[in-house]
Amino acid sequence: MTQASVTVSMPSRGVVLGILQKYGVYIAIVVLLIYNLFFTPNFFAIDNFRTQFVQVVPVLIVALGMALVIGTEGIDLSVGAVMALAAAMIPLYIGYGLVPAVIIAVLAGCVIGVANGTMVALIGVQPIVATLSLMVAGRGIALLIANEQLKSVTDPGILALGRDSLGGVPYSVIVAVVLVAAVALLVNKTTFGKQLIAIGGSRRAAELSGLPVKRILLLTYVLAAGLAAVAGVIGTARLGASVPSTLGNLIELSAITAVVVGGTPLSGGQVKVIGTVAGALLLQFISATLIKHNVPDAYSQIAQAVIILFAVYIQRGKVFTK
Repeated sequence: MTQASVTVSMPSRGVVLGILQKYGVYIAIVVLLIYNLFFTPNFFAIDNFRTQFVQVVPVLIVALGMALVIGTEGIDLSVGAVMALAAAMIPLYIGYGLVPAVIIAVLAGCVIGVANGTMVALIGVQPIVATLSLMVAGRGIALLIANEQLKSVTDPGILALGRDSLGGVPYSVIVAVVLVAAVALLVNKTTFGKQLIAIGGSRRAAELSGLPVKRILLLTYVLAAGLAAVAGVIGTARLGASVPSTLGNLIELSAITAVVVGGTPLSGGQVKVIGTVAGALLLQFISATLIKHNVPDAYSQIAQAVIILFAVYIQRGKVFTK
């Protein structure tokens, strides 16, 4: 009797686990939205959703780059520092116009990506160690550039990027949508994307197959830094000021959580772009729900930690097992 019940119950557990692995983030979003429909006044107001989408943009853009890095079985802890560095560059060059200032800010972030990629791909430093060092050094450089001061940005172009809209859709959201589409195409439709996933699946096998492993890894970290720099520009545009001391603080936690919850395993070999978008939205909706119910922000960070642990255990197939 006992043996029969075990035989029957195990497949059902496997089905539940499979559903959670594949659709868990989407189910969580639906459940959260249903809760807010009944218990959070005005949550479904258009202005509220517009605010939520604007606020999620920096995390989403950083998470796109993080997904690429995690797809190679790496990690990038320097993304917050890259945002700060990009923010510090804007006031120095905004006098030349919006486009030159943005290009220089993004290129400055890419320099951090080159340093990360060089240490990981060419020298062989562990990704967590390499990017941790740039996490500290990068923000220090940003503070030096800004002279450790908040600097206002009054250029109409940069302010429009952070505050204006096209047909009711904020410019920052449009930028995020374009970047999501670009990264999805990169991962799913290009040789680079296929090589990146192959490296994450087995770096040794990729090397034996003749793939340009070092070049792909280097470019991946540059792309991640470039995306983080774009997020830094948008963050500066939203604030109307360059604040390198605080901009991007702990955003690496949110980005990693969004990626992992979205279905990209920390073991590499996969990149779930749409899942990453859903993961970022889930975190934003959780934060917004807690705020609207007057729950301290500290609980939002605790919730993120719990979510990422739960997501990792689901990916490893250990939920519902002894």
